[in-house]
Order: sequence, then C-alpha cells, then structure tokens
Amino acid sequence: MTEDFSHLPAAEQALAAGIVGDQPTVQRRAMAKAITLLESTRPDHRLRADALLNALLPHTGHAFRLGISGVPGVGKSTFIEALGLYLIGQGHRVAVLAVDPSSSVSGGSILGDKTRMEHLSVHPNAYIRPSPSSGTLGGVAEKTREAMLIAEAAGYDVVVIETVGVGQSETAVSGMTDMFCLLQLPNAGDDLQAIKKGVMELADLVVINKADIDPNAATRARAQITSALRLLGMHQHHGGGHGDAHGHGGDLLWQPQVLQLSALKGAGLPEFWAAVTRFRELQAASGRLDQRRQQQSLAWMWERIEAGLRARFRAHPEVRGQLADTTEQVRAGRLAASVAARRLLDLLN
Repeated sequence: MTEDFSHLPAAEQALAAGIVGDQPTVQRRAMAKAITLLESTRPDHRLRADALLNALLPHTGHAFRLGISGVPGVGKSTFIEALGLYLIGQGHRVAVLAVDPSSSVSGGSILGDKTRMEHLSVHPNAYIRPSPSSGTLGGVAEKTREAMLIAEAAGYDVVVIETVGVGQSETAVSGMTDMFCLLQLPNAGDDLQAIKKGVMELADLVVINKADIDPNAATRARAQITSALRLLGMHQHHGGGHGDAHGHGGDLLWQPQVLQLSALKGAGLPEFWAAVTRFRELQAASGRLDQRRQQQSLAWMWERIEAGLRARFRAHPEVRGQLADTTEQVRAGRLAASVAARRLLDLLN
C-alpha cells in the first residue's frame, strides 16, 4: 500500500507502509518508531508526526477501545495479560498502551509493563507499548490517543489502555475509549467509602478482581458496588457519557454492571468479554458508539488547542520578559491575580 502514502517524505512513507503492511516484524518496528516520533517534542518531529498521523487516519477506527483503571495493586497488568491471551485465543489482535507514572522528582518512569506481561508481550498477535505519564493528569500519557490510532492502523482490533491508577484524576481514559472498566479489590475495607464517585460515575463495567482470595468478600463488594451504582442513578452513557436517558429507546440502554473474577486463574474472563460484547452491540445499534467517538475527537482537538496556546503564551518573548516580575508581584500580594493574567494576555496582541 506504498502508493497510498506517496505524498509523504520517504521516511514517513516507509513508516506508514510498514504500519499498514502484513509483515509482523517490519510492522512492530514501524509502530515503535512512529509512536516515538509522536512523543517527541521537537518542532520538526511534530510536523513529521502530524503528516504521518493524518495519512494513517483512513486506516483507523475499526478497533474496540477498552480503558482499564483501578488503584495500584488491584491487578491491572495481570488482568490485561490474561484478557489479552484469552482474546488472542478467540482470534483477535490485541494492542496494550500502558501508562506508567513518572517521578515528580527525577521525571523518570520504570515502564515495567512488558516485564509484568511477560507472556503477552512476546505473542506475535499482541503489541505492548508502555509510555511515561510525564505529569499528564487523567492517568494517561499526552500522546495516548495518537498511539491508539497507530495501533488501529496496524490492524489491531482490540486496543486496551491501562491507566496509571493513582487517584481521582483517572477519568481522562473514559474520554478516549469506547468502554471504561474499573477494577476493584474485594477486601479493600469499606467499599462504599473507597469508591471515588467521579470515576465510578464514568465506569461502564466494574470488575471485582482477585475474587478467589476471599469469595465472600468479593460477593459483598459486588452487592455494595451494585447498590452504589443504583444510587448514582444519573449515570447514563450516550456518546461522551451525557445526554437524554431515553434518546434511542429504553431497550438500547446499557446499565453499568459489576462482575467478579480472578485474572490470575483466568476465571470469569469469558463472562467479562460477553458483557463487553453486549455493551458494544448496544452502543453500535443505538448510534452512540459513533456519537461518542465524534465527541471525543472534538474534545481532543480543543484539548490540543488549549495546550498549544499555553505553550505559545509561555514562549512569547514579551511574556517571558515580564512573567517572572509579574509572578513575584502576585506572590507578594502587590498585584491581583486576575489583573496580572489580563496584563500578560494583552502582551499577545
């Protein structure tokens, strides 16, 4: 399919052809290089990455995007590896975009998911790409969405995004996936107190993992969380997660479910994927899957616009010249923050 990318420079043309091609070794190498290019902050790399991403866009959109979140220790990596191997056994190709937390001190990141998913990482029908969060809120890396498109262009039909899992900011993943799954522990104390409302309201599916450790606790947790979801009541998924609860008929509404399983033993995975399949069918039949993706694309565009404006603002020569002094005046209480912001913004005119 090289002819489809003849308008690209030679290097990007080779990358694009490799990504959509059918040679596994070449494809994986091209994917890795493309995602590295996307993650680069160099302006010339950004231009090259933009051209590559736009050329690959017609080859994207055919995968199911599944977001996985949960507190550290809940077993996200074990669950994703078990699920990935199960799906490959069912004939799927699985890409995992795993986000590791970056140190607030050194800025470094362990990127250990390929080690934790040792069987899935070497499977020819799987692709795992760990990326550092680099301080990005929402539990995802800044370029996660773009990496997801690369995986789709390469023909992976299930793309799993594993979030950092370190608090209530774990909501951005629901804004870039078709389904958001939240993993919970069966014996984490008072489950109702442990529930983070902002995340729970966005969850399409809640999974009690490690249910084999204490089956009774898992059953109690499932009942408690099911009740909590009913109390949250207002939760409905339409497009980006908001809208008229009866927009396409009550028979097509999805109610968030709570399942229990043991990823380590592989128990409950068929039931989990059956629930995911039902969700996907309902969303597709109602038109909400397309609507959700359209809203996500627009939200992504505005997010990038805001980030770009912020970067240009900080790079503006006059702003850079006055920022330190203005900041000190605000800190010392000599200048109101709103006045300072207006003065700095006026420098852009």
